[in-house]
Amino acid sequence: MERRYSEYSYGELHSEVAELTEKARKAEQFGMVNEYAVYERKIIMAKAYMMDPKEFEPRTVYQIEGDPAHTFYVEYMNGVFAWGYRINLTGQRAGDKEEALPISMLGKQVKN
Repeated sequence: MERRYSEYSYGELHSEVAELTEKARKAEQFGMVNEYAVYERKIIMAKAYMMDPKEFEPRTVYQIEGDPAHTFYVEYMNGVFAWGYRINLTGQRAGDKEEALPISMLGKQVKN
């Protein structure tokens, strides 16, 4: 039975990220797009557990790694997930539904 990332030590998470990165590289080389995407998602999750959720503040806007067309407004934190919504380049809320992003997807805080 696989363990949850929340049960891993920092060192174990670091090793897991390195292993997943190598697997993702190989999948990309062989053109296995779906497998590559799965490894990328796992890397994002493992990295989230290596971060401190206290570094992210509710009611604050952050850049989104890999999505320069949007920022993310954090309404509240729940573990390693930031709950809120995306904001497009015009400053409008993108979509009606609240979503959760792993904190590893959040970049720098956006100054208002």
